[in-house]
Amino acid sequence: MLAASLSVLVALTGAVVATAAPAGSPGTQPIHDYASAIRERVWVQSSVDSDADGAPDRVAVRIIRPSTDKKVPVIFQASPYYAGLNDVPNHDDIDRDGSSSLRAATSANRAETITFAGYLDNYFVPRGYAVAFADSLGSGGSEGCPTSGGRNETLGMKAVVDWLNGRAKAFDESGEPVKAAWSTGRTGMIGVSYNGTLPNAVAATGVRGLETIVPIAAISSWYDYYRANGGVVAPGGFQGEDLDVLAKAVLTRENPEVCADVMAAIERDQDRETGDYSRFWAERDYLRDADKVRASVFLVHGLHDFNVRTQQAGQWWDALARNHVPRKIWLHQAAHTDPFNIRRDQWLATLNRWFDFWLYKIDTGIMKDPVADVEVAPNQWQTSRNWPIPEARPTTLRLGDGTLGARPGFTRQTFTDNTARTAEELAANETVADPNRLAYLTKPLAEETRLSGTPEVTVRADLAGDSPYLTALLVDYGTADRFAGTRTLPVQDCVGPGIEGDPGCFARREYVTASTPFEIVTRGWIDVRNRFSPARTTPIQSGKAYTFRWNLQSTDHVFAAGHRIGLVLISTDRDHTLRYTTGTVVGVQPGASQLKMRLS
Repeated sequence: MLAASLSVLVALTGAVVATAAPAGSPGTQPIHDYASAIRERVWVQSSVDSDADGAPDRVAVRIIRPSTDKKVPVIFQASPYYAGLNDVPNHDDIDRDGSSSLRAATSANRAETITFAGYLDNYFVPRGYAVAFADSLGSGGSEGCPTSGGRNETLGMKAVVDWLNGRAKAFDESGEPVKAAWSTGRTGMIGVSYNGTLPNAVAATGVRGLETIVPIAAISSWYDYYRANGGVVAPGGFQGEDLDVLAKAVLTRENPEVCADVMAAIERDQDRETGDYSRFWAERDYLRDADKVRASVFLVHGLHDFNVRTQQAGQWWDALARNHVPRKIWLHQAAHTDPFNIRRDQWLATLNRWFDFWLYKIDTGIMKDPVADVEVAPNQWQTSRNWPIPEARPTTLRLGDGTLGARPGFTRQTFTDNTARTAEELAANETVADPNRLAYLTKPLAEETRLSGTPEVTVRADLAGDSPYLTALLVDYGTADRFAGTRTLPVQDCVGPGIEGDPGCFARREYVTASTPFEIVTRGWIDVRNRFSPARTTPIQSGKAYTFRWNLQSTDHVFAAGHRIGLVLISTDRDHTLRYTTGTVVGVQPGASQLKMRLS
């Protein structure tokens, strides 16, 4: 499948010459002058007309490439964020108890949490790569309308890959045709968050020339970003946000009013009432086309990312594995961020080897390295030949009378939903009876135990009241120093040469830890009316018992010896789900309920 191994040698003129190289070659080196790099802007013509103006949407692309007479590969980062964000109110319908009209909507203030990876050009252009930045459709200098993961956005960015391979048209500022004659066609897409989601989307088209993608904190299914098993569930920190809010926030093109009908259609079709999976969401589900992926995938995700939750990485990884896609994974302890911020030196070296292998066809040995790098505690990394780690074995723990283990319980147990309390409040004081939750605990662990993969919970329960949610929290009980965030250090280092206004220097960050008595390791939700399918709402009968089964977010976590594993059942998850009238009574039959996960 791969071409002959190559390495890059440099003549005194700065020209790049390809030649055979031994396995494990050090790869490309920073030998091109960044200051004299060629900078240009083009508009690539796509195959869609999402603003319905009768002409194909054009994509604004900014390119910086080394000044050389040799063709070079391309590292491509697409984004809807380059022109900033509009201040858009979130939905004010979170509280479904009749009081929502008394509260003003909050705004989707995403600008504070979006990470912009500004190091790509400084680091890679001197190493012989072109770096391209494109405005996603409807944003910045691009035409068309944003649709938060819709097909038009995918085809817009695919058109850039097609242009780099001579299959699409582009024009300069004067309207003259422009060809990417300097490009080898080999393209790698990379990005964080939305910028990492677009690579997943384009790879799922199977476009030729896209050799590799590096999705960081990226979405694989937009349904699972704003919904969960039939329930309306917000990303962490953005309660009340939905697909339409994000689309309006990134609608920064000229004449945005031309997209009014598109915005109205998104708000209508997303369906905040039933939460059902539909054709609308299927269009934004890249898992359905995982069998089309030709590109290799270097997947990166934070285990404390509650914005783009870890299920997005876990289910994408599993789908790629089923389709035998060449792949590598990093799972780190931080939240919604670029590994550049928390493991900089190792990240740049690994990314360089990855791109050299897939875009320059240099055998850097990267594909002989362990497949998985997992940060099991702050600054403590372990490697494995696969993920979930092969040593982790399927384990079933049964719910007992407050216990979690081999012996099932037989007494029906109840709790009453209280929408005013957060999941963190409800998980605390695990040995004290609490009327608003049920807690099941293992005995203190005799030895360190590692969870790796996607837990699944089965609960036999009846509900009487307005709330349709069941929420499962998997908790690590035991005092320990745990991840509590990151902080910026007053120190900068330069990852490559720069120019005035862009010195190529970036502040470093470090972890902040705090001693806490417990940690919610992962969680998951289901709307009980969708017990048969996320695509079908089937009402329940009040007080009648049903069996519900759902996944928690994928994770990798080490429980220390002496700690206890806890499963906490609640209804409303205040910071994520909608909030119906307090008072729903949930009755659980522990003897017919269990937790499955992979442990080592």
